[in-house]
Parts: sequence; structure tokens; C-alpha cells
Amino acid sequence: MEGPGPGAALSSSRRSMGSGRSWGSSISQSFRHQGLQPDTNDPFKRRHEDGGDDEENLRWAALEKLPTYDRMRRAIVLHEYAGDKGTGELVEIEHLASGEGGRALLEKVFQDDSERFLRSLRDRVDRVGIELPAIEVRYQDVSIEVDALVGSRALPTLWNFTTSFLQGLTGRLGSSNKKTINILRNVNGILKPSRMTLLLGPPSSGKSTLMRALTGKLDKRLKVSGNITYCGHTFSEFYPERTSAYVSQYDLHNAEMTVRETLDFSRRCLGVGARYDMLTELSRRERDAGIKPDPELDAYMKASAVQGQENNIITDLTLKVLGLDICADTMIGDEMIRGISGGQKKRVTTGEMLTGPARALFMDEISTGLDSSSTFQIVKYVKQLVHVMNETVMISLLQPPPETYNLFDDIILLSEGYIVYHGPRENILEFFESSGFRCPQRKGVADFLQEVTSKKDQKQYWYLEHEKYIFVSVREFAERFKSFHVGQLMLKELQIPFEKSKTHPAALTTKKYGLSRKESLKAVISREVLLMKRNAFIYIFKVSQLIILGIMAMTVFLRTNMPSGQISDSIKFSGALTFSLITILFNGLAELQQTIKMLPTFYKQRDFLFFPPWTFALANILLKIPISLMEAGVWVILTYYVMGFAPAAGRFFRQFLALFATHQMAMALFRFLAAIFKSMVMANNFGMFVILLIFIFGGFLIPRGDIRPWWIWAYWSSPMMYSQNALSVNEFLASRWATPNNDISIHEPTVGKAILKSKGLFTGDSGFWLSIGAMIGFAILFNILYILSLAYLSPSGNSNTLDLDEENDNETSRDQMY
Repeated sequence: MEGPGPGAALSSSRRSMGSGRSWGSSISQSFRHQGLQPDTNDPFKRRHEDGGDDEENLRWAALEKLPTYDRMRRAIVLHEYAGDKGTGELVEIEHLASGEGGRALLEKVFQDDSERFLRSLRDRVDRVGIELPAIEVRYQDVSIEVDALVGSRALPTLWNFTTSFLQGLTGRLGSSNKKTINILRNVNGILKPSRMTLLLGPPSSGKSTLMRALTGKLDKRLKVSGNITYCGHTFSEFYPERTSAYVSQYDLHNAEMTVRETLDFSRRCLGVGARYDMLTELSRRERDAGIKPDPELDAYMKASAVQGQENNIITDLTLKVLGLDICADTMIGDEMIRGISGGQKKRVTTGEMLTGPARALFMDEISTGLDSSSTFQIVKYVKQLVHVMNETVMISLLQPPPETYNLFDDIILLSEGYIVYHGPRENILEFFESSGFRCPQRKGVADFLQEVTSKKDQKQYWYLEHEKYIFVSVREFAERFKSFHVGQLMLKELQIPFEKSKTHPAALTTKKYGLSRKESLKAVISREVLLMKRNAFIYIFKVSQLIILGIMAMTVFLRTNMPSGQISDSIKFSGALTFSLITILFNGLAELQQTIKMLPTFYKQRDFLFFPPWTFALANILLKIPISLMEAGVWVILTYYVMGFAPAAGRFFRQFLALFATHQMAMALFRFLAAIFKSMVMANNFGMFVILLIFIFGGFLIPRGDIRPWWIWAYWSSPMMYSQNALSVNEFLASRWATPNNDISIHEPTVGKAILKSKGLFTGDSGFWLSIGAMIGFAILFNILYILSLAYLSPSGNSNTLDLDEENDNETSRDQMY
């Protein structure tokens, strides 16, 4: 493939490059210079002097005199009282864009007629000569391969999983037991705006891979060749992940969020694109031409262009057209939380992408879990979007019913990695009849197309009785299509490069994220706060667990007059300190499970460029600081004086600081382990192994002086060693341990320092602050590694590991692969 492949990292410097028009120019200025000027003889426009309600005209005049910024944030909304049309009211768009006011406005403009609604939007734009962005997607000679493990190496054993995981970290596979599988083979095609394309094909034909390739979301480990362009521009010149929207066949959502909250978050992160710039120019042209738009329609369009709000009218529109308004305030749910149905989850997955500004939609198996009526309604609305708003859409369906099939303009038939047909729906039966196969009247066309390339089903469709039937392979069909008139026309069109100068400046997205860094962080933090509230039981349980353990520890170590001042008295204090340390450490273990639970949804949103990965990590880190303060505080308040530690207030707060730093370090460590291993099985096994390692060299079991020289580096690398030092130094350097040391075997002046030295711990007060600094350093290190893991590691599941047998032929291999 020329330039970086769809899965390659994209250079920001190259994205700033443009061809034809300068990408650095303002979109609003380009809207101003493109399209036709408004026709002053337009019979549909209404001038101020044409009469009408005087009070309404005054409001329009007042609105148009405002500066552009203020004018775009105010609208005139007409109210109806007892059937009589009332006076207009000038309202703030920010208040109208969300809540009941926005929903009432949507009901007025939508009126359960999506096509009329979309037509009214398009007519308003056309009246002033503004051209809507349009995207043409081309792919030429695209081939995709994958290296698959075969034979015994493909079995899901612990040894194979561990080996594959370690090889994945090093970025390679073993040289043996490996086979190259062709997923797509030199496919060609053009997806045009204002046409809706149906992608058909039997299972394992490569439909999902083709869609991911066209949207720049391929796994980076796949081998890709060929060219994919949007309006003549390669992926290095823009962000395909945001220019297009890919609706996955997997429903990955936060179970604790409602349907409305899920769509609101998606819309907020994806942004409004060029809506605001287009609306600004639209308003300017209407003002110059003396056109007064419909007040409700104007208010709706302004409300839909509001950036960064938690709630927006676009969410309500999406809920309505997808039939999700009946469950808008119901939690998504999972195996532990009762929520919406599987079909509704599929519609939520579709709605997430529809809320964004992308003008190219790729929808993968959206009918899974839906009845035929729901599928028809969704596809019908998408068709209206395509035809009215110049969208470019490809939808993959496995077995669409005839009424749904007839909604599409173009058909792509994909089988065994070959494109058998790509062209108008009206010509596909003609193509197969030219090869000797006819769809019987009793058969649905979509079912016929799924079966006609299959070896076991093809013969029944042979209709040339005077000729002997001979099986036609998928490769032969692909070659015949190249000589078919539809295929010849497409290949000729592909030979003519797309003229980049004709690209609408708002068609391709050159900005990586829909929000600024600050706004992205605010959006993610608001969602994480919401999830923490919904998971409040977990935090209440953790605190309750600490209280119960604290009460038990208080009764075990309860002393009304704890003896101190002798080396032999240190055993009870060391035991109490160690128990406190271990309790705080393992109370952070819940972070492992919580992080792993959120990873699938995070990876989806990361790859779709909802937000920068560091915003998710930073939000988790910051919001867990109060949790650490609370848990460390509960433990210290309950146990410190009851166990008889040094009664000085300074010592109390220093122990609190040490336990807080320990808890932060532990949570950072468990977050990092979760991001590395991605599954509870792996994280528990390898995580406990790591914890045992840091305990062995933590100074609990073996003093520093007894550790062999070749292992001393592990001692200094153990975070628990510094925690043990901080707690011990804080206690044994108190004044009550300052009695003279009588043990001649330990050369220290006081009993407290002698105890510390015998355990191989720091003997100076500076050792406390050194340990606190080290624990904070470990916490920062683990958090940085956590952020890097989220940013650069791929989701769990190795696309290079497939269950194949070396002796299988290629077709059988493909069936096992997908």
C-alpha cells in the first residue's frame, strides 16, 4: 500500500498537508466561498418587509443585530397555548439544547416523519446555495494477510497462551506452526455519496475486515497492501477514524450507564464537526437575503451545534429514530446488572456512531438481535440520511429480508476474500444470469446471493438446461465480473484519479479529537464520577471491610499499657505495623477487577478517537486519591491509639501519610497489572506472582543484612521495603524508644535505632521521608506505565492466533478463521 496502511500510526505533520485547497484555512471561510449565492428571487423566502407579526419581526431584527457569537447562541421559539399561536420568546440555546425544552422542540420539528424532517433541513441549506460535504471512498488492489498459528500451537492451553503472550510483547510469532492466511485478495471498488451500499457475503468471507480497512481500524499486525483513499486523499492526510464512523458488531458499553448517558457521552466526545461553521455561514446568508427561517427549525439546528454539553438534542433525535426512547433512562446492564435487551444494546451500538458528525458510515452486522421490522426501520432512516444529506454508507447484513434488501442502491458481494460483484442492485441478477445462474421466484435475492457461490448450494440455481453444469469457483466469478459491463465501468472510473480540488473542506477531518484536551478530560472525569456513584457499593464495602478488620486488629493488639523501651517489646509493634501495611495493600486489590472490567469499552472508544488515552488514565488516578485518603484515614483513626503506637500527634499523621502513599502505590501497581494482562485469569496469576516477589524482598521475611549480594538489587527495588521503613522509622524513633541501648552486639545509641538496625531498616529520621519519596516515585512510575499501556497496547485477543490445521485447504482454513 502506498503510504502508511490503515492501521499504521499517522503523522500529525503530514496531516497538515493539503492538496488542492489548504487544509489550514478556516472551514467557515471555505463555506463562505463555496456554493452558489442565494437567489434573491427565491419564492420560498420571507422578507422582513413582507408583513407578518410585528412583534415577531422585532424579535428577528433584534436577533440579527447581535454579534455572530451571541446570535448563534440564541433562538426564537414559538409556543402554543390552547391551539392559538403565541408570541415568540428569545431563549438561550445552551438551556434549550438539553432537558425537557429540547425534547419538546424535537417533537415539534420531527413530528414522527424523519424524511420530512431531513428534507426541511436540506431545503434550508439549499435555499442559500450552501453545498453539503460529500465523501467518495475508493479502494484499489487491497490485499490483507495474517500469520496464523496452526496445529497444536493453536490449542487454548496455558503453555500456548503464555508463549503467545510473551511473543506478542516482543512483536513476533514463532517460526514454526505458522501459516499465512489471505483475508482479502486484490479487492477494488468505489463507495459514492448519496448511495447506500449493502455488503453481503457468507460467514468468514472477510466483511468485517474490509470495513475495518476502509475506516482505518485494522489491527496493526495484519499485512496490508493496496490503496485506500477518501476523496483522493490517503490516510496520512486526515483521520479516517473520525472522518468515518464504524459500527462494530460487538456491543461494548459501560453496564452502569443508562442508554441516554451512553449516547450523550459519545456525542460529547465526537463533537459537532463543521455544523457550527456551516450554521454560522447559513445564518449570515439568510440575513443578507432577508430570509427568516422556521423558528423551531432554526432553534433545533443551533441546539445541535452546541459543543461540549453533557446533554444535547442530537441524543434525543437518535433515541427517537432508533426506538430507544422507551428505554432511554434504563441501564445498559450486563450479566450482573439487569438492563436492556440484546437487540436494544445493538441499537445503542449503532446510536453511538450516529450521534457524531461523520459523513461516512460503515455498519457491521447491525441486525444481530433485531427483529426484521426494527432492522427495516433503522435502514430506512439511514437511507433517508444518505439520499437527503449526501451521506456515504456501507451496511453489512447477513440475511436481510426482501423489503430491507430493496432499500439499498448498490450491492457488494464478498466471498472467500474476493469481490464477486460491486455495483447497482438492479444489475446483480443480470450478472449471475450471464454466468448461468438464476434466482427462482420463491427465493429471496439476498439468500440467493449468499448461496450461489457455495459449492454445495450452487447447482440448484443452474438454469441452462442445454448445457452441462460445471461448478464456478469464487475466483472465476471475480474474473467474470471484471469483463461484465458494470465491472468494466467501475475499473475505468478507478483509473481516473479523483480530483482533490473538488473535495469539500469540511468532508475530511484533520483534527484528531472532537474536543480540546481540557474538554476531553472534563468529559471523561464527569463520566468516571458517574460510574463511581453507580458503583458506590464497592467503595462502601471496602470501607466496611476495613472497619471490620480494624476492629479485629484492635482486639488482637489491644493494650491499655503497651510495654516499650526494650528490644524484646518491638515484636508486637512490628507485627501490628506489618498487619496494617498488608491490609492497606490488599484493600487496593479491587482496582485490578474494576480496571479490567472497563478495558473493553475503553479500547473501543480509544480506537474510535473518542478521547486521548491519557485522559481516561488521569481521570482514574485523580478520582482515586480521595478514596486512598478515606481508606488510610479510617484505618489509622481506628487502630493507631488503640494499638498503643507513639501517642504524639505528629507520629499519628506521619503514619497516615505512609499508609496513604502505600495505598496509592498499590492502586497504581494493580492498575498497571490490569492494563498489561487485560484478563482476570492472567492478572490474578501473574499479579500474585509479582506481589509475592515484592514481599520476599520487602524486609518482612529476610533482613537486609541476610540477603545475598546478587539479590540486593531486588531488595532496593521492592516498594514494600520502603513502606516497611516508613512505618518502622516513624514508630521506633519516637521518644519512648530513646532509652540507652544495652545490647553490645548492636552498635547504636538507643533502643529504637538498635531495633531498626537489627531489621536492616533505616536508622535516621530522614529515612522516613526518603521512603515516602520512594513510594510516591513508585506510584508515579506505575501510573506512567499504566498510561503507556493504555495508549499503546492492543486489546486482548491475538488476531495472529487462529485455530487451523496445516492439512486443511484454504477454504476450510478460512471457515475456521472467522
